[in-house]
Amino acid sequence: MALNESRGRSVRLVLLMAALSACVSAPEPPRAQAAASVPQPQRPQPMANNWPIRPAANVPLPYRNVDSQDAPSPALVSTIRNLGQGFRGKVGIAVRRVDADWTVAWNGNALFPQQSVSKFWVALTFLDAVDRGKLRITDTTTITRNDMTLFHQPSAAMIKDGGWTTSYSDLMRRAMTQSDNTANDTLLRAVGGPDAVRSYLARRMIRDVRFGPGERLLQATTAGLDWRQDYSVGRNFYTARARLPMAARVKALDNYLASPPDGAAPASIVEALARLKQGDMLSAASSRLLLSIMAEAKTGPQRIKGGVPPGWTYLHKTGTGQDLPPRSTGFNDIGIMTAPDGTSYAVAVMIGSTTVAIPERWALMQAVARAVAANHQK
Repeated sequence: MALNESRGRSVRLVLLMAALSACVSAPEPPRAQAAASVPQPQRPQPMANNWPIRPAANVPLPYRNVDSQDAPSPALVSTIRNLGQGFRGKVGIAVRRVDADWTVAWNGNALFPQQSVSKFWVALTFLDAVDRGKLRITDTTTITRNDMTLFHQPSAAMIKDGGWTTSYSDLMRRAMTQSDNTANDTLLRAVGGPDAVRSYLARRMIRDVRFGPGERLLQATTAGLDWRQDYSVGRNFYTARARLPMAARVKALDNYLASPPDGAAPASIVEALARLKQGDMLSAASSRLLLSIMAEAKTGPQRIKGGVPPGWTYLHKTGTGQDLPPRSTGFNDIGIMTAPDGTSYAVAVMIGSTTVAIPERWALMQAVARAVAANHQK
């Protein structure tokens, strides 16, 4: 009898626990511009790189009707979480449907080094100045050897003894499609420097986006050097960097990654991309121009673009930071995917620091693109 009573109590206890576990709180009323971050584990597994990244806030998913465009697919939420968790390195991912009110993100509110993704903000600031009558897109400027920067700068070949005169329109196209550093820094000076970009971001209420001091100072500091103009010529920068003690280079790179002066949150980036697509960042004409230029980008064909399926389109801007083997930093791609039915998604994948090979980074980015397409809600 005692055994039967004990079994009875056990059964009742199991039934009670099952009932309690089935209870969930009622969903909160939807809020405007709510961001749906993927819940992250409280005790994440250690990554290959010990980078003190600012953790993302866990914001509740704004589910209203899982069959509606107003909520992300649970499968997309799960896939983005799994991709973020499984990557060997520090990564931020964000996907925002342009015509809806949700964002799915992994580390969406953490600050990741942008590198050349920041050229996107320079182009926006320049076109905003055009919209306000401060500059004309047909205005010209002359670039001399003293204006050269470093790393990727195809425009340097155009600079002769007397300099090179070209239009701001040409410079913007070179900066956005070829990621030309000298073209971008020249455009940056035209709009008023870094403070002008920061002012634009503030006026447009884009939060969690930093804009650095310009290419020369940013890259020199990241490497542990003080900028000298002769670093812009040939291999001078690489030679000076290689002569530094390894401890100095490691310290400089660690300092950069700990608090990147060009850091940006993936969730903020996709919000800005979506607003650009909706015409909320620039005039209609300037919005169309910038989007068309981004569609011509030649960089990063195997990043997110490599996973965009046939019939879809993708316009974007990439960014790539310095390497200090075995670490690579700032391996990024941001852009807008558009389905055959015209629905658009703003996407950002920001790899802050990793030791994995480039093909594995490509695989992550392409998997994000495929997940967006596979879970597209018509």
